[in-house]
Amino acid sequence: MPAPRDPPPSDVVFTADFTSTAQWVAGRSWAYPGGGPVNPGDDKLDYLVSDADYSRSGTFRATRRPDGRWNTGLLTTEDSEEGFTVRTGDVLEARVRLPRETGAWPAIWTWRDGDQEIDVFEYHPDNQDILEFTNHVRGANHYLHDDAVQPGAWVDLRTEFGRRSVVWWLNGTRVFADGRGVGRAWHAYLIVNLSVCAGGYHPGPLPGTTEMSFEVSSLVVRRPAVGGAPLGTAAAHGPGTAPAEGDGEPRPAAG
Repeated sequence: MPAPRDPPPSDVVFTADFTSTAQWVAGRSWAYPGGGPVNPGDDKLDYLVSDADYSRSGTFRATRRPDGRWNTGLLTTEDSEEGFTVRTGDVLEARVRLPRETGAWPAIWTWRDGDQEIDVFEYHPDNQDILEFTNHVRGANHYLHDDAVQPGAWVDLRTEFGRRSVVWWLNGTRVFADGRGVGRAWHAYLIVNLSVCAGGYHPGPLPGTTEMSFEVSSLVVRRPAVGGAPLGTAAAHGPGTAPAEGDGEPRPAAG
């Protein structure tokens, strides 16, 4: 009888544990001037707080302050003990409950050294059926209209950070490939947060609103391998090997 073989290792390289202070830093990000707590130049009313009640449960909250700003929850892997970065070829999957309140601005995105931003998603409830996908690294974006996108709805998101094309999926359907990608050596930290609009680009909170929230029930990053090499590397395109989704030639958007 052949000797038993160990199962192949999982391709999951990151499973979000929002309670972990080793994985995530709360209430501070260098995507905000000076690391925060405010960023009015980006049309945000945010005042970042490290209070665990605003982010560590996976429910990202914002509450109105007497000074007109909003205490808001943000988590980032930047400056954390583990310092996890997403890299070329990775695939991020997340399950998200969208907010209901006008003025809410939730996002999952990447950031490093003042750049390297890929928006897994952004959402504004005043545009009820639209998700926003943006590749700031190489200049591409898409506004997806879909009936599954509504205030309070749960959605399954998937983003493939391909070298030649970043690909976004919604609820198991491929909805946009940007044909630009992130390049061979790209890597960046993760940010999950709830911002609050100041009214410049989208309406601010209604006068009677004092709290808003969105939820991320799961977030994982996979690093699939083909022929022993991570997707997005030259070895992934060896003889007889098909390019990975999001890492081949540019493809037109679907839908």
